[in-house]
Amino acid sequence: MSAGLAAISTGFRGIARYLGGVLGADAYSKYVEFHREAGHQEPPLTEREFWRDRTDRQDSNPQGRCC
Repeated sequence: MSAGLAAISTGFRGIARYLGGVLGADAYSKYVEFHREAGHQEPPLTEREFWRDRTDRQDSNPQGRCC
């Protein structure tokens, strides 16, 4: 019975990760990973700075948004 619950729990976590990706919740972690791999010398933006910059860019250039 516990194997079934573990499988269900794993399934829900997978769905949550997928939806987080679709909604952009993982954008900051992707940014930090890209920043590290690209070899930038300056430190990455803080999470707060990242979301502010992203929101400002979307507000000034709304063409790619559905709503």
